[in-house]
Amino acid sequence: MSEPVKFVRIPSLKTVADFRNHVASLNLDLPCEDSIAVGAASPLAQAVQGVTVNGKRIGNRYVVQPMEGWDGTTTGGITDEVLRRWRRFGESGAKLIFGGEAMAVRPDGRANPNQLVLVEQNKTDLARLRETLVRAHQERYGTAEDLVIGFQLTHSGRFCKPSDKFHMEPRVAYRHPILDRKFGVSSDSQVWTDDEIDRLIEDYVQAAQLAWDIGADFVDIKHCHGYLLHEFLGAFTRSGKYGGSFENRTRILRNIVAGIRASGNPIDLGVRLSAFDTVPFKPDPEKSSPGKPGPGIPEDFSHCFPYRYGFGVSPHDPVNLDLTEAHEFLQLCSRLGVKVVNLSAGSPYYNPHVQRPAAYPPSDGYQPPEDPLVGVARQIQAARELRTKAPENLLLVGTAYSYLQEYLPHVSQYVVRHGWIDLVGIGRAVLSYPTMLADAISKGTLAPRLICRTFSDCTTGPRNGLISGCYPLDSYYTSKPEYAQLKTAKKPPQ
Repeated sequence: MSEPVKFVRIPSLKTVADFRNHVASLNLDLPCEDSIAVGAASPLAQAVQGVTVNGKRIGNRYVVQPMEGWDGTTTGGITDEVLRRWRRFGESGAKLIFGGEAMAVRPDGRANPNQLVLVEQNKTDLARLRETLVRAHQERYGTAEDLVIGFQLTHSGRFCKPSDKFHMEPRVAYRHPILDRKFGVSSDSQVWTDDEIDRLIEDYVQAAQLAWDIGADFVDIKHCHGYLLHEFLGAFTRSGKYGGSFENRTRILRNIVAGIRASGNPIDLGVRLSAFDTVPFKPDPEKSSPGKPGPGIPEDFSHCFPYRYGFGVSPHDPVNLDLTEAHEFLQLCSRLGVKVVNLSAGSPYYNPHVQRPAAYPPSDGYQPPEDPLVGVARQIQAARELRTKAPENLLLVGTAYSYLQEYLPHVSQYVVRHGWIDLVGIGRAVLSYPTMLADAISKGTLAPRLICRTFSDCTTGPRNGLISGCYPLDSYYTSKPEYAQLKTAKKPPQ
């Protein structure tokens, strides 16, 4: 029987020494610098050397991560909320916008019915998004010549909900002995055929052309978090040309790239990759009560040995990672001309403590089974290992920094200064405090009241059919009727 993990909250650690002592008590290799470096002394302020994207040298070392929006129109266009978010991305000071947010390459590939869709009818809307971001950045920082913007191309696969916020319409790479029952896969007809994948590749090629026409510097061919192309990386049990061998499981990426280049499109390329995974987790039923999930425990996988149902998973110990194929994948990306790989892990749908360490679970999640700093260190150390063998012409972006809160600049400075990673990516923390690292570099201090405390309301809201946003800390959302609806949705049933 598992017990809830009692862990020290980051805001209670008042000094760098306190943070270091806590990290040491957890036996983690998670170093940080003594203070926030300011101006040109900060490694986060340094331009990227050696690799350009669309002819541009990325002007600093921090990145706005891609996030899935739940607040577009039902046809995949933009709203005032989407425009505001992208304006704030521009104001963040980050010189690499890695995808902005997930854009489906066709309407049935959306993870929610209000996700952006990169198709011809939305071209004007998406161009306006990019223009808004660039204008905001230029107004605040004086130049956008070193600002690089990508669009993230996705199909949600197993997690498709294109028509209704609460109705799954999954299409999968293969039958999964655990995830199928969790996400409503009951028939082989829900598995993509090779011919269907061939046609889907054409949608990616067309979306990449639209991205170039709109003015994006690169496209992120998304391979993370259990979405379709990531699932294909783990399609060991699938037959045909898209399953089994590593060559077959990466054929979709190779064919998308070949299609983009054959079309004459010169757009640069990125990939967001879940470099490792684990088995799915669930709340411990013996420690759960209505409205209060227990700590996460692995789903029963005793019937799944050897475990051949994921990428970066040890087949003989599937609660632990195996980076063997991630190293191979980075070599492939380099050969294909990919410029940037954004490293993530796991999935928010079935092991969120691995994917985005947090103090508080979303409404459909579970209590942390470990101190969230363990999850932070796991991703930082994996990225460090991958950087040691990755080609020099491939930039790597790290993930999982938001939980560090006050000490995010201190750790980020260290890992960039010491070559553990090339750039540091910030996701949900940008929603509440877009200028967090810009403030760190310019002032040497942060505004504590704006720092993301990983309450997970940015996930709980959308999971309950509400628009995206930081409800606890962003007054724009606190004043909306959805704020009251979220509070109601979070209340335990009576």
